[in-house]
Amino acid sequence: MAANRRIAILGAGRIGESLLAGLLSSGWRKPGDLVVTGRREERLKEVADRHGVDATLSNPEAVTDAGLVVIAVKPQDFDVLLGEIGGLLTTEQTVLSIAAAIPTAQIEARLAPGVPVVRAMPNAPALVHEGIAGVCAGAHASDEHLDLAEDVLSHLGRVVRVPERYMDAVTAVSGSGPAYFALLAEAMIDAGILLGLGRETSTQLVVQTMLGTAKLLRDEEMHPVELREAVTSPGGTTIHAIRELEQAGVRAAFLNAIQAAMQRSKELAAGDS
Repeated sequence: MAANRRIAILGAGRIGESLLAGLLSSGWRKPGDLVVTGRREERLKEVADRHGVDATLSNPEAVTDAGLVVIAVKPQDFDVLLGEIGGLLTTEQTVLSIAAAIPTAQIEARLAPGVPVVRAMPNAPALVHEGIAGVCAGAHASDEHLDLAEDVLSHLGRVVRVPERYMDAVTAVSGSGPAYFALLAEAMIDAGILLGLGRETSTQLVVQTMLGTAKLLRDEEMHPVELREAVTSPGGTTIHAIRELEQAGVRAAFLNAIQAAMQRSKELAAGDS
């Protein structure tokens, strides 16, 4: 099976290199098991020197004898890439696409018949191996192919398996999610500055509070309501803040914002610019 064969990572950008680093640092793959491609020779040399892997400008060369082919290029580079490798792939190989908003059917149409395709939507925290990715199977991908994709992506964080019709929702919630938290962090940092705290102190307070809260929700399996109620004492500071947030319609704003992100994801998947 492909799990015992070479992995080709097509795209030496931040997410491609992050995946490369995750596979190596975990010991799941050795440098000789991996090959990476890119469009700029100086970037490829930098990645190859840093990680000790093979690197090439040739996508066709990279996919030869690769059990798993990871497509990590930007969506606008997708057609050119598939034009180069589409006719070379076989049903013995697995394609894992981490290019945003490209449906599996659109990929399969450019490949030889029967080639298994798995689509994934990782997010920015994958760069520090604390990401989460939604994965779905294409028409020819079995549980075995999904297992392989999950095994690979688990080195960047966590993985959830969903039907493809929900990938736009995954994009809206977790793909775009880091931007929502960054916006919240920015607002809270500014609030701290308004209250007289220095920017560095306010930033440390907010960022560590966000990190610690996330770890409580994940590692202690606390429900968000449970955590909020634990912090909110009768007549205290937190309940006054919560009242202001609710009166400002923050909860409804998030619902509307994430729904808008999902709609835009659907439009992009349909080819709307």
